[in-house]
Amino acid sequence: MQWYLNVLKNYTGFSGRARRKEYWMFFLVNAIISIVLSILQSVADLNNLLTGLYSLAVLLPSIAVGIRRLHDTGRSGWWLLIALIPIVGGIILLVFTCQDSQENENQYGPNPKKSSLI
Repeated sequence: MQWYLNVLKNYTGFSGRARRKEYWMFFLVNAIISIVLSILQSVADLNNLLTGLYSLAVLLPSIAVGIRRLHDTGRSGWWLLIALIPIVGGIILLVFTCQDSQENENQYGPNPKKSSLI
């Protein structure tokens, strides 16, 4: 939950780098919350109200952590737009986000894996 809250606190931080753990823990908690809201929505007969509001609330943090994750692999945040290509774009983005961090400092900042070990 700490990783999720850290992403929400840094919701407009489009610069810097995000570790794989930070990105995927945010993705996991986000998916769990969306599933719970969908269940509550179907029980209460609400027409996508809860999930719509939640999706709108986490839109900027999701984009920001995605851009920071791409920065960690040495790519520009503009690569996030590749997800707009049906099927293939999502697969390519998945591969990019699963790759390990660049070992040393890159143009987007120091390696967050090494700075968190200190």
